[in-house]
Amino acid sequence: MPADIVIRGGTVYDGSGSPGERADVAIDGSVIREIGPDLRGELELDATGCAVAPGFIDVHTHYDAQVFWDPALRPSSSHGVTTVVAGNCGFAIAPTRPEHHDVIVRTLENVEDMDPATLTAGIAWEFETFPEYMELVKRRGTLINYTAYIGHSPLRLYVMGDDAYERAANADEIERMCQLVTEAIEAGAAGFSTSFSFAHRGVDGKPVPSRFAERDEVEALFLAAGKTGKGVVLATPGRQCSYPDFYELQPRIGRPFTWPLFAAPDGKHRPQLELHEKSLAEDVQVWPQVTPRPLTMQFTMADAYNLNVGKVFGELLERSRDARIAAYRDAAWRQRAAADLEQAEMKPRWETFEVSESQLFPELEGRRVVDLARERGCSPLDVMCEIALAEDLKTRFRAYIANDEVEAVRDLLTHDRVVLGLSDAGAHVDQLCDAPLYTDLLGKWVRERALMPLEKAVRKLSGEAADLFGFARRGYVREGYWADICVFDPETVDPGPLRRVRDFPADAERLTAEEPRGVRHVLVNGTPIRTDEHSRLDSLETRPGMWPEIA
Repeated sequence: MPADIVIRGGTVYDGSGSPGERADVAIDGSVIREIGPDLRGELELDATGCAVAPGFIDVHTHYDAQVFWDPALRPSSSHGVTTVVAGNCGFAIAPTRPEHHDVIVRTLENVEDMDPATLTAGIAWEFETFPEYMELVKRRGTLINYTAYIGHSPLRLYVMGDDAYERAANADEIERMCQLVTEAIEAGAAGFSTSFSFAHRGVDGKPVPSRFAERDEVEALFLAAGKTGKGVVLATPGRQCSYPDFYELQPRIGRPFTWPLFAAPDGKHRPQLELHEKSLAEDVQVWPQVTPRPLTMQFTMADAYNLNVGKVFGELLERSRDARIAAYRDAAWRQRAAADLEQAEMKPRWETFEVSESQLFPELEGRRVVDLARERGCSPLDVMCEIALAEDLKTRFRAYIANDEVEAVRDLLTHDRVVLGLSDAGAHVDQLCDAPLYTDLLGKWVRERALMPLEKAVRKLSGEAADLFGFARRGYVREGYWADICVFDPETVDPGPLRRVRDFPADAERLTAEEPRGVRHVLVNGTPIRTDEHSRLDSLETRPGMWPEIA
């Protein structure tokens, strides 16, 4: 009896890291029925000359809000991604009480550069607890598989109220937070996430709630997550929990830890990488997240996200637009702000700043700010303020922050026990678009730069992440597994063009890349969402995505 669908004529890379083998893949319903030669199906998808791989897994997204107005989770779903993990860095939206909806919105506005009008119009606030959020997402449906961490910052707000933005938690509050972490993970959360990074500022420029936690709270929440026996702990390090602390705590917690690792300028990431290397022999399950993409951001001076690392710029977060314009006009303020930025922990790499988009000065597009400053006899910040003021703060600048040195990135990507991630999809949508990192890895890094064999790359895109999170029957092309499959041409796969569109709630804009090359077919739980290099996202009658089970 023929199967519902057969993917015919491709080379199967099963996600284990084993070399590919020529085979057909038969699918019945949502599940892979058979893998072998000469299979027959009611619908046959041609995979001649292509790799047949497990659907890719994006472990670092911020789709917590976007899932409500865009169940396709664009643009990830265009690049072979069939499963995403949201709620990263502690910035989830559940649990949340009604009186804190605006606080959550303003926190996400500052820390993840999400448009507050979009969030207000787009989030369906029909939940309070994490299990209620999870059930609402499942009931509304998604086109790809979706799961999320329970995040530390909303958790503190839920338990402590407005004090979450002011102080450490007491013993009763810590106990209640631990109960909610347990409840969320047992219900199906991907784990627990938090951030202690100095760069993460929320309402009025204050440190986000998780940064007010003391060590007793941090360890208690990690232990609560560990006792569930499921999921992952993600943390961005800081005062409360440093890089060495991750490696000391993980064996006690008993669950994998993960944290973001970029190739920093001048090799400043090397001490963290050496710490990781020393842990490999001890089998400590700490998995730094790495990406092949340079960390770049486009921004305007109306919300100078890349400069908010400075104290003087940070003070503008709680002030009006008129006050911001007045500051930019003030030469003394600019001098003070520039001097302050030189003392910041992540001081700007002025030599990488450039004019990205300008309606009034198109001849400046692509020019480096330092060159313009040299020509004008002033500072880079002076140049940016002057150009921005002339265009009512609409000029877009681009800055390279990290991960732009090819050999350093190559070194990270090929290290043991690192997981591919850091797309940040769903956040900073008008500043960057790194959701295509999966097609970028296959095209630029595997094909053009021969970074690693294709079978190893496919494992990093799928099976490795599935193993890390414990996703049941996902991440592999195997009989009896969910039919999450990406069929791509290794000779042509590429992220495709980047464009700016205005299609979010409240008429907000975003950068997106939804026309990759070489991605022939994508199936989610047996349902094709892309066939013959054409998207079917807008024509599907059902939403095949699931909330993945964690074994």
